Amino acid sequence: MEQKIFEQRRENLKRKLADKKLPALLVSHAANRYYLSGFELHDGQCNESSGWLVITADGDDYLFTDPRFTDAAKLHWNEDGIVIYSDKKHQTVGEFLKGKGVATLGFDPEVTSLYDHEGLRPFVELTSQRGIVEELRLHKDEEEIRRMDASIALNHKIMDEIRQYLVPGVTEKEIAWQIEKMFKDNGAEEMAFSSIVGVGPNAALPHAIPGETKLREGELVLIDTGCRLNDYNSDQTRTFWVGDNPSERFQQVLEWVQGAQQAAIDIMRPGVSLYAPWKASWDYFDKLGVAEYFTHGLGHGVGLETHEPPRMSRVAKGVMEPGMIITVEPGLYWPDWGGIRWEHEVLITEDGCRVL
Repeated sequence: MEQKIFEQRRENLKRKLADKKLPALLVSHAANRYYLSGFELHDGQCNESSGWLVITADGDDYLFTDPRFTDAAKLHWNEDGIVIYSDKKHQTVGEFLKGKGVATLGFDPEVTSLYDHEGLRPFVELTSQRGIVEELRLHKDEEEIRRMDASIALNHKIMDEIRQYLVPGVTEKEIAWQIEKMFKDNGAEEMAFSSIVGVGPNAALPHAIPGETKLREGELVLIDTGCRLNDYNSDQTRTFWVGDNPSERFQQVLEWVQGAQQAAIDIMRPGVSLYAPWKASWDYFDKLGVAEYFTHGLGHGVGLETHEPPRMSRVAKGVMEPGMIITVEPGLYWPDWGGIRWEHEVLITEDGCRVL
C-alpha cells in the first residue's frame, strides 16, 4: 500500500485530535498501528508488542520499537522519527516524549494494559480516549474495499470447492485442515480465525471447535471460515447437507435463515440504525415462531480484524454510513438437532448496499 495512503490517514487522525483538543495519542493496538503506518500488523501475543506510534495533533509523529524491528521500521517510517527501546521501554518512551514537550497523551483503555499505563504515568499525563482510530477504520477507502473484495471472492471459491470433501467418514478436524490448505494454496497469507466446523448437534454451538466427530450421511454440517488476503479478512458461514437428499427440516430452516438475512439486507443503507437490521431478522423469525432460537447478534464489521466495529444487535447504537463493511449472519440453533447459519458481508454504499 502506498505510503501516501498512510500519511493521509494520519492527517485525518490529527484533525480528530485537534477537534478533541488532545495534543497526542498513543497507538498501541496492532491493527491501528498498521492502519496508520503499514508497520507490523501483528503482535506476538497479548503481553508483547512490536511497537507503538505516537501521533501528535500539530507536530511530528513517532514510531517506537525494539531492535528486532529496526530494519522493518525503516521501510515504513522516516528514520528521524524512529525511537528504539530495549529493556527500559517505558522510561525510553516517556523520557523521549517529555523531551519533545508532549505533556498529555491519550490512550485507549480497551487495548492499553495496566502495566503500560503504570509505566508511562511518571512521565506524561494520560487521558482515556476510546476508539478514535477505530472511528476512522469504520469507513473503508477504495483500496481497502478492493482488498476486501478479493479476500471475500477467495472465500466464496473455497466454500464452493469444499463441497466435494463433505462426505461420510471425514472428521470435522480433517475438513478444517482441508479448508486451511485450500486457502494457503490459493494465496491467502493466513486464516482470519480458526475455522468452525460442526456436524449435526455440534452445529448448534455458534463457535464449535472442530473435533473427531465424523460427517454422517443425511446430516448437516456448519462451516464458518475466513482468510487474510493482502492483509484484509473475509468471514463467511455456510451450512451444507451431507448426501443428495436434504431433509425437509433442513430445507425449511435454511429457507427461514436466508429469508431473515434478506429481510435485513433489504433495509441496509446510510442513515439506518445499526439496530434495525437485527430487528428485521428477529421479526422475520418471530412471525415464524422461532425467534427464541436466534441467540446472537446479526453481524459485525470486518477489515484488518475479523471482528471490529460496527455491530448489529439488539443493543447496537449508531447508524450505517458509507464505507462500512458488515457481516449479516442470522442463525437458528437446536441443541438436539443442530444449527443453520448463513453469512454474507455487505458494503454500505452511498445510496444503499452491496453484497460482496
